[in-house]
Amino acid sequence: MSRGAVAAARMAEEIGRTASAESSSSTTAWRRWAWPTSLRWIPTSTDHIIAAEKRLLSLVKTGYQQEQVNIGPGPPGSKVRWFRSSSDEPRFINTVTFDSKENAPTLVMVHGYGASQGFFFRNFDALATHFRVIAIDQLGWGGSSRPDFTCKSTEETETWFIDSFEEWRKAKNLNKFILLGHSFGGYVAAKYALKHPEHVQHLILVGPAGFTSETEHKSEWLTKFRATWKGVILNHLWESNVTPQKVVRGLGPWGPDLVRKYTSARFGSYSTGDMLTEEESRLLTDYVYHTLAAKASGELCLKYIFSFGAFARKPLLQSASEWKIPTTFVYGYQDWMNYQGAQQARKDMKVPCEIIRVPQAGHFVFMDNPAGFHSAVLYACRRILYPDHAETQSLPEGLTSA
Repeated sequence: MSRGAVAAARMAEEIGRTASAESSSSTTAWRRWAWPTSLRWIPTSTDHIIAAEKRLLSLVKTGYQQEQVNIGPGPPGSKVRWFRSSSDEPRFINTVTFDSKENAPTLVMVHGYGASQGFFFRNFDALATHFRVIAIDQLGWGGSSRPDFTCKSTEETETWFIDSFEEWRKAKNLNKFILLGHSFGGYVAAKYALKHPEHVQHLILVGPAGFTSETEHKSEWLTKFRATWKGVILNHLWESNVTPQKVVRGLGPWGPDLVRKYTSARFGSYSTGDMLTEEESRLLTDYVYHTLAAKASGELCLKYIFSFGAFARKPLLQSASEWKIPTTFVYGYQDWMNYQGAQQARKDMKVPCEIIRVPQAGHFVFMDNPAGFHSAVLYACRRILYPDHAETQSLPEGLTSA
């Protein structure tokens, strides 16, 4: 069985063990939104998210601008509604833009599932010396608008993210940019580049999800596991859209402690690379809690994009021959996303494609080994940054090519 399927099964099992902690109080918390924070079952709000984001980004030395970019009530002619109301209420994409030197190429960074733009806080300073860096919270995540999620199919769900990103691009008046996406954000970035290749100079997919389907993977272990009573229950929870965020909300005032244990373990004692400092861990934990506990929206995409085991329902591998943008894949050595999916896709691609592996790093390669990640990004963009010397540059020391 692949590391991806193992990790997904473990995540689902954890959800199954803790889902019973969700009480009916969580379903009414949003009706008591006007209550003081200390008296709420879920002690968070949009203001809390933005405040936590500001505290986390205080660690970044480069100046930046935070804005809520208005993307309107929905794209013209789209059949996908971004909200259930019949009003013309606009939606917003939370955006941070970092100061950069004049005429620097634009790098747009898109976070993964269960994350938001603040996860890149260790990277903004280094990347802003070479790029105009813009990071966003996707629609339904972080500090962006969280409309009711009404999608009922994989196609609608993909359109939710692709169309909202395109409306954001128009509002920001961006014509050409480098697009970087992590994990599920890599899936969205790739799908966007397939639909709007004219705007993407280079595509960087960091531990991207969604390259292979369950049929292509043919996991004997997963097939046997699904036949067990535990597998049946966990598969049911997956198809019922029981998300990790739902568990956090269900724990109410005990949610922050669960998030603290996760961030301390994942980026601390179990880290595969550069451990977080005490201050980084504290600020990241606070930020992660508020983004996870806020109203369910974008997170509900999970069952429409992936089947149980984190296999794509519409895998990117099937679109490899349609790729129009030069692409660089970046994986940590211990990434549970398997780089072999990218190797398979590369065989059918008709554009330049490189696969770079970064040592001392797992799925969050940009947080585990920031220096290695920065080297990989700069190397990936060498033809844009240093067009006269690109062909003479070799892969930075420590990185390997797959």
